[in-house]
Amino acid sequence: MNKLSLILISLIVGFNNFAQAEIYKTVDAEGRVTYSNVKIKGGKKLDIEPADSSFGNNSGGREAVKSSPKKTTTPSNFPKVDGQTQNQRDGKRREILQGELNAEKEALAKAKQAHADGASNPEVFKNAQGQTFRNVPKFEEKMKALQQNVDTHQRNVDLLNRELGISN
Repeated sequence: MNKLSLILISLIVGFNNFAQAEIYKTVDAEGRVTYSNVKIKGGKKLDIEPADSSFGNNSGGREAVKSSPKKTTTPSNFPKVDGQTQNQRDGKRREILQGELNAEKEALAKAKQAHADGASNPEVFKNAQGQTFRNVPKFEEKMKALQQNVDTHQRNVDLLNRELGISN
C-alpha cells in the first residue's frame, strides 16, 4: 500500500507540471468578451504561461518570483534639487497649507454658528385656523444639512492639521 501511495503521488506531481488548458477569447457584436476552454467559432487562442505552482520551491525548474522589483538608478539627466531650494519649497507649501487651515477654521466656526442658529429656529407652519405647528421633517432635513457642513469643515481641519504635523 505504501508503494502504491508513493507511485500515485509521483504521478500527480509529474502530471501537475503538464496540466494546461487551452483558452479561447471571443468578442460578440455587442462588445461582450467571452473566455472559454472550449474552442469557440471566431475565437482566438490565447497563449498564456502556466501558473507557478511550485509554492516557493524551485523543484519544478521554474525561477522563483522575486517579491521586490529590482531598483534602478536615477538617470544622469534627471533634474536635481539642492537642499536650500527644497527647504524653500517646503516652507512655501507649509505657508499655503497654513492659509488653507486658517480659512477652514473660519468656515468651521461659521458652520457651527449656522448650526446653532438653525437649532434655535425651528421650522413652523400655520394652518387655515391660524394655529402654529412645527414642521419636524423639514427641521430635521435642515439640521442634517447644517451638520454635514460642520462635519465637512471639521474633517478638512483635521486633515490639514495632520498634513502639517499638528496634533490636536
